[in-house]
Amino acid sequence: MRTRGTIRLATRGSDLAIRQATTVRDALAERRYEVELVEVETEGDKIRDELIADLGKTGAFVRSLDEKVIEGEVDAAVHSMKDMPTEMPDELVVAGIPERAPAGDVLVTPDGSTLDELESGAVVGTASMRRQAQLLHDRDDLTVEPIRGNVDTRVEKVLAPALQAEHERRTEAEKEEKGNAGNDDFEPEFDRTVEEWFDDRSEIERRALGREVETEYDAIVLAEAGLQRSGLAHHVEYQRLSNESFVPAAGQGALAITARDDETAEELHEVLDFPRTRVETTVERTVLAGLNGGCIAPIGVHAVLQGEYVHTSAQVLHPDGDDLVQQRRDIPVETHVAAAKEFAQNLQDAGADEYVAAARER
Repeated sequence: MRTRGTIRLATRGSDLAIRQATTVRDALAERRYEVELVEVETEGDKIRDELIADLGKTGAFVRSLDEKVIEGEVDAAVHSMKDMPTEMPDELVVAGIPERAPAGDVLVTPDGSTLDELESGAVVGTASMRRQAQLLHDRDDLTVEPIRGNVDTRVEKVLAPALQAEHERRTEAEKEEKGNAGNDDFEPEFDRTVEEWFDDRSEIERRALGREVETEYDAIVLAEAGLQRSGLAHHVEYQRLSNESFVPAAGQGALAITARDDETAEELHEVLDFPRTRVETTVERTVLAGLNGGCIAPIGVHAVLQGEYVHTSAQVLHPDGDDLVQQRRDIPVETHVAAAKEFAQNLQDAGADEYVAAARER
């Protein structure tokens, strides 16, 4: 049993962040640790009307939590790894990296359409410069528009136009049916009332029906891990995007628990760390650091550990999606950090620096 008292875990206050922190709390509770979740508002949470890429720096969702750890107000903090800067304060370590959820992106549409099935000019929402560049590189006839909000909000925004149009159509049909009461020749368009139709909708669909529509999105792109952790994967239609064409962000799908370099960090490491995910994400973040792109530039890095090698794909795009540098490398596990640095240098030599610089100018 722990003798130092309750472990205080800092987390953002969003629904997704709380769900993620809860999985960490539950893993610790299984080992008989007492855990308290401490909600912290971050810079990224305060700036609601700007895209994260427009903040001009990385770590918008990270620094405030880590400051609480450094100051001793909490024992550790739970982060989405893809949000973390590649450089950390000297006082902190990544104490635990649990097993990763799916790393890739998904396309969410009202009807389950694939990317190829979207009509020319279709509006696709994303808050990520990487996803924007990848979409335009694959389909330069699409219109990519910014979208903000948590996972629930983004899903509501893409569902709202079609649901509201359907609701209006059913409402008008019901009025017409009432106006033809007694007319034996009239055939109703629907066999259920509007109320019955509404009652069959999921909670996310009901919220979408009440949302004000500013931009009519035909689709959105977001991380599959976020969709799953938000509990929405079974309530929406989505298609997985290829990890080869749409290389995910470094660390996407993984959580990172930061702590001061002390006894608590050692305990967290023993309980929470999943070695395979640590190796894979270490390779990804080492490549990202070598490219000097932070979490803002259109860079994808995805690593999969298989046997003695870490199969790694990297993609650096021009922000407009006009061109890219893409390479794959089998990195030896024994020298994965040094080999990942060398891989990043090869990408730079191939012209990746130009695209990173173009992103910074944006």
